[in-house]
Amino acid sequence: MSSIEIPAGLTELLQSFTVEVLRHQPGDLLEFALQHFTRLQQENRHKGGHGAVDRASAGAGAMGGGTPSRGVNFADEPVQTESENGEEDDDEEQQSGDTGAFSAPVLNRFTRRASVCAEAYNPDEEEDDAESRIIHPKTDDQRNRLQEACKDILLFKNLDPEQMSQVLDAMFEKLVKEGEHVIDQGDDGDNFYVIDRGTYDIYVKCDGVGKCIGNYDNRGSFGELALMYNTPRAATITATSPGALWGLDRVTFRRIIVKNNAKKRRMYESFIESLPFLKSLEVSERLKVVDVIGTKVYKDGEQIIAQGDSADSFFIIESGEVKISMKRKNKQEVEENDAIEIARYSRGQYFGELALVTNKPRAASAHAIGTVKCLGT
Repeated sequence: MSSIEIPAGLTELLQSFTVEVLRHQPGDLLEFALQHFTRLQQENRHKGGHGAVDRASAGAGAMGGGTPSRGVNFADEPVQTESENGEEDDDEEQQSGDTGAFSAPVLNRFTRRASVCAEAYNPDEEEDDAESRIIHPKTDDQRNRLQEACKDILLFKNLDPEQMSQVLDAMFEKLVKEGEHVIDQGDDGDNFYVIDRGTYDIYVKCDGVGKCIGNYDNRGSFGELALMYNTPRAATITATSPGALWGLDRVTFRRIIVKNNAKKRRMYESFIESLPFLKSLEVSERLKVVDVIGTKVYKDGEQIIAQGDSADSFFIIESGEVKISMKRKNKQEVEENDAIEIARYSRGQYFGELALVTNKPRAASAHAIGTVKCLGT
C-alpha cells in the first residue's frame, strides 16, 4: 500500500510565504499571495531554473544508475575516488526586478543562501574572544539546571566543548511573572532564550489583533531568528505562569552560534556536493542536509551500524578507519567473530547510504578501528 508523499520543496515554499505574511501583515491576503508567488516564479525563470518539485522529480531517476563513488571533499583535499562532472553552483547575487506597485521583499528559499545572517558579518574575522567574552557566575544548582535545559537545543548540537562552555558561562537567569511579555512582536532582537521552567503563549498580530498560534510547556527555546537574520521580533511571547528563562546576549550568540554555523556550512557543503546519490537535489535541498549534519565520535571496536537494523542515517568519515563486515549467509545464529570483513573505509569516504536509498535493512555492519569521528544525518 503506497503512502502519500509530500512533494519536494512544498514545505519550504509554504514556510517562506508564511514568513512574508507574518512580516507584512497584508490586508488582502489573496492579493498578497498572488504577488508573492508571481514574483517567485519570475525570479526562478530569470535564473533559468524550474520548480523545486520538477527538478527533484527529474533527478530522481538518475539515482539508481551506476555505481556510486565512495569519497567526498574535505576542505582543500582531493576527492578520494574518481572525479565526476558536477553542476556548478550559481553564486551570483539575485538581481531585483521591476515588480510594479508591490515591492515587498520575498524570502526566496530556492536559491543559495550566502549566510545565516542578513547584516554585514564576516565569520572569518578573528575577534579578541578574551576581551569580548561575557561571564555570569552561577551556583552549582543553576549550572546543572542550565545544562539540562540546553541539552536538546538544536542550535547547540554542533558546538565543541569549549564553545559550549562559553555559551553556558554567558547565559543569565531571568525570572518571569505570569502575564509578563518576554519579547514583543516588532521589537529589535536583544537576547536568545532557553526555557528552564514555566508555560508561555506565542502571539502573532493579524489585522492588528493578537492571535495565539502556539505555546511552550516547560521546555524549548525562542528568539533566535531576530538575532540570526537581523529582523524585528516575529511574535510576542507571554508567560502564562511564573517561570524562569536562560538568556544569551546578542553579541555572544552571533560570535559563537552564527560564526560556528557559518564555518560548518562552508565545510560541509563541499561534502554534500560530492555525494553522487544527492546530485539530483537542488542547492536549497542540499543545504537542508548540511543543516542537520552532526558529529559523533566512536571508540575502538564500537559498532556504528548493525546488519539487519533499519536505516535512519548515513555517515561520512572525518577521521579514523571503519571496518565493514557482513554475517555469513544461511546461518540463523551468528557470532560477531563469524562476520566476514568486506571493506575498510577511511577519511573522506562514506557508508550507510544504500539502505536509505533502497529503504531496506542494513546490508552490513560497521565498526570503528581506533577512535573514529563521523559526520552523520
